[in-house]
Amino acid sequence: MTSLRTSARGAATGTGDRSRPRAALLALCATQITSWGIVYYAFPVLNPRITADTGWPPGATTAAFSAALLVSALAGIRIGRIIDHRGPRTVMTAGSLLGVLSLLLVAAAPNLPLFAAGWLLAGAAMAATFYPPAFAALTRWYAPDHVRALTLVTLAGGLASTVFAPVTAALADHVSWRATYAVLAGILAVVTIPAHAVALRGPWPAAPPPAVHISGGAQAVARSRPFWMLACALTLSACAASAVVIALVPLLLERGFTPAQAAWALGLGGAGQTLGRTLYAPVAQRTGATTRTVALITLGGVTTAALAITPGPYVLLVVLSIAAGVARGNLTLLQATAVADRWGTTHYGRLSGLLTAPATAAAALAPFAGAALATPLGGYPTLFALLALVSGLAALVAVAVTSPRPAQDQ
Repeated sequence: MTSLRTSARGAATGTGDRSRPRAALLALCATQITSWGIVYYAFPVLNPRITADTGWPPGATTAAFSAALLVSALAGIRIGRIIDHRGPRTVMTAGSLLGVLSLLLVAAAPNLPLFAAGWLLAGAAMAATFYPPAFAALTRWYAPDHVRALTLVTLAGGLASTVFAPVTAALADHVSWRATYAVLAGILAVVTIPAHAVALRGPWPAAPPPAVHISGGAQAVARSRPFWMLACALTLSACAASAVVIALVPLLLERGFTPAQAAWALGLGGAGQTLGRTLYAPVAQRTGATTRTVALITLGGVTTAALAITPGPYVLLVVLSIAAGVARGNLTLLQATAVADRWGTTHYGRLSGLLTAPATAAAALAPFAGAALATPLGGYPTLFALLALVSGLAALVAVAVTSPRPAQDQ
């Protein structure tokens, strides 16, 4: 049994542990905290200030942010294929540079069209620097023990809102939102550009052979019913989870809490994500892929429903935000391991890009749709109730997914 695992490890990494860049995991932990914290989580904190300062409609600014996520979804398919063949260094370094430039454009934008253009560039940067390219790199370098590496990098990434939501709010209390974004762009440049350029220089191993139960290659898998049923479940779940993150601050503001209190609740939700990710590995060891998927999506729906019906006190809402973060943290790892658990690691980048593209697109549209629906629905509590129903539908779809036999190349 030991020899089989050793052989599998060698097949997965090309030359065994020696092919792994020693600093890659640490670097990706640092860059995920920084990239998510600045490019993603700063926006829900700053958006109320942006709209108040510029007079731009909240729906329009949120639509620009949603467009960035949509660009990320579409670009991620191509980026996954590139990483499968060439590795992550060039893609992620270029993405870091583009992220800095995009935020500077957002900060300097004199009008809404240029503001939106900055976010479109940011979407390409997201596709090249967020979790999917990092997951592809770690899955190839660390298989068959990639779950441990994925857990560590998502544990770090879960701190993104915990660190940068309060930091962003503190900066915005002293300088304008434009100056805040300029400072954050500088931090992004200092942390992520050299980390990606230097720490990801290791050799890129050859892809392992396909699992024995998979025939027809990546195209056959991508056209199969289990693949698209799973994509549907993850898409509905991602739609609800994304809308909850962006709408949490307005929900708390509507209930009479201060912007600082709302930012802290959002940030502590990120700490909940970190807590949730520490639990994923033992859960994965004790559950099948379908059972795990249904249970975790259901947990997300339950926490969303609780936020919908709970007006306070503030401490209880913070606890619920943390619980929602626990669910989101597990769902991140669920999505990261979905391809490898079912179809192996041979075409991980490509299949993962295809699987996550509709989920990312839904996550892109969800903040805009949530902001647009909140008023006609009568407020954010009703919106959260609707999002809980979406999560329930996702869980029902996940029940119908028939998983293939476990992958043999792990």
